[in-house]
Amino acid sequence: GAMSVDSITDLDDNQSRLLEALQLSLPAEVQNKKEKARDKKLSLNPIYRQVPRLVDSCCQHLEKHGLQTVGIFRVGSSKKRVRQLREEFDRGVDVVLDEEHSIHDVAALLKEFLRDMPDPLLTRELYTPFINTLLLEPDEQLSTLQLLIYLLPPCNCDTLHRLLQFLSTVAGHAEDTTDKDGQEITGNKMTSLNLATIFGPNLLHKQKSTDKEFSVQSSARAEESTAIIAVVQKMIENYEALFMV
Repeated sequence: GAMSVDSITDLDDNQSRLLEALQLSLPAEVQNKKEKARDKKLSLNPIYRQVPRLVDSCCQHLEKHGLQTVGIFRVGSSKKRVRQLREEFDRGVDVVLDEEHSIHDVAALLKEFLRDMPDPLLTRELYTPFINTLLLEPDEQLSTLQLLIYLLPPCNCDTLHRLLQFLSTVAGHAEDTTDKDGQEITGNKMTSLNLATIFGPNLLHKQKSTDKEFSVQSSARAEESTAIIAVVQKMIENYEALFMV
């Protein structure tokens, strides 16, 4: 399942390690032309759209089965089942997520994957610039975020697009609604703020925090955490504009 990097020239060690970590899967063999054209358009990567199979599978499964699940990403999961799923993906098994898989297990797997990446999805290198976008005038914040996204490696950029698209869909189902027969459909209660609170620290951080650091919650740390959440919330709410070239 991992992509061979022999064909890509000028990759330094860090990037090739990132490619390995992302376990890039080859594009599906059978794709109609319309889809191919769309994929080409969405990616800043000249080769093809690079999204790890695990991320795409989890997002698809949750879009299909989990949008009405109250507190998705907040409710606990089975550690044993999540570990089993993770091992299968790691071995390169063609894992098919279906109705039998618990929504909460798949949600936990997606969070875990993003948390355990060797370099966070928004990269340590760009941590400070991403946080500092909040110091700009509101109308400049989006265009600056967009430029920062262009600085990400193509695989990070493609994966971020897929993730934000998914999180935006989840947030779109947060409120209770009524169907055409007047039946109430319960929302999942996961607004963009709630989602940013959960995903922000996994996508944007300077370094892995030790337990000791967490036990000493300084006001500076809390402030930083608020900034991370604000940036990720802005990205979820404006993802279409951010990826519009």
